[in-house]
Amino acid sequence: MKKKFTTDEIYKILKDRIIQIKYEPGIVLNEVDIGNEFEISRTPIREIFQRLNSNKLLKIIPRYGAQVSHIDFKYMKSIFEITREFDSLATRLCVDNISDGEILKLEEIYNNLLQYNIEEDYQKAISEDEKFHKIVLKNCGNPCLEDILSNLHIHTERLWHYSEDNIDSIEIFIGTLGKVLGAIKEKDKEKAEKYAREHIDIFVEKVKKEML
Repeated sequence: MKKKFTTDEIYKILKDRIIQIKYEPGIVLNEVDIGNEFEISRTPIREIFQRLNSNKLLKIIPRYGAQVSHIDFKYMKSIFEITREFDSLATRLCVDNISDGEILKLEEIYNNLLQYNIEEDYQKAISEDEKFHKIVLKNCGNPCLEDILSNLHIHTERLWHYSEDNIDSIEIFIGTLGKVLGAIKEKDKEKAEKYAREHIDIFVEKVKKEML
């Protein structure tokens, strides 16, 4: 029997496809095709499209359809101006709140990254990087900050996937994340904050150099 998906599950599936560039920027999603795939009517599909539109992942164009949003580098610049400050703050707060068990999870993620080859494991590396950030956010002790950054990370993660052809070394992941991990283990809030900001800055500079 074919699995029945809830609207929340379908929303997540479509969101992940957009973030992971399985739906390329600019393509139009067809309500009939989505409905046939998941065996649901058009009404819940339209509700899902509206949610994705609210996330700025889809653009609803009257009498045309739902178009996967293009990467807007001007908008991404505004996101990184926020995340470089808020992510570093979350990392600083995390130092005082994170448990030894959660630190072990960060170490496992970092060790996984050390084993990866950028050409073969780029998508896995993005996934591990995002897991690392989610653990930090979960342990920052500030639900408002966690909500804000979780929504912004939708777009930064999408840009990581979009940038695959321009990232040529695993060092972009392990270099600063290793320093962040070390600072968290040492309970050094200043260094944790500094290296979290550096992690973002290195990626932004790479995007500027290779794609702009």
